[in-house]
Amino acid sequence: MILLLVTSSPHSHAGKLAVEYATKQLHLGNQISVFFYGDGAYTANRLMWQTADVPSVAKQWQALSDNHGIALPVCVSTALARGVCDAQNAARHGLIGDNLLPPFSLVGLSELAMMIDDTTSVVQF
Repeated sequence: MILLLVTSSPHSHAGKLAVEYATKQLHLGNQISVFFYGDGAYTANRLMWQTADVPSVAKQWQALSDNHGIALPVCVSTALARGVCDAQNAARHGLIGDNLLPPFSLVGLSELAMMIDDTTSVVQF
């Protein structure tokens, strides 16, 4: 199992490489899991607009999730600190609205710990 730890903004070169690497690994038949942390949380912002001449990294992750059943968990604390919020946390913290892009989900950092075992290779972008 390969765990992709995405800590880079979707606007960065590393953020774009992460989704390209994931796509390649899936085409090679490898199992992957993904966890978005730090600036990687920006990827889950449904209000992020992208010009037509630049591919949307978020839409590429959505397609991988739809086509391969990959979960897209995002660390809740780093997401909230960057203004990315789901409806449940908006209500809990008295925020005006939510902007989490489906199928991304906000989870605790313990989810990352549970994804790692002796057979997991971690690749950070």
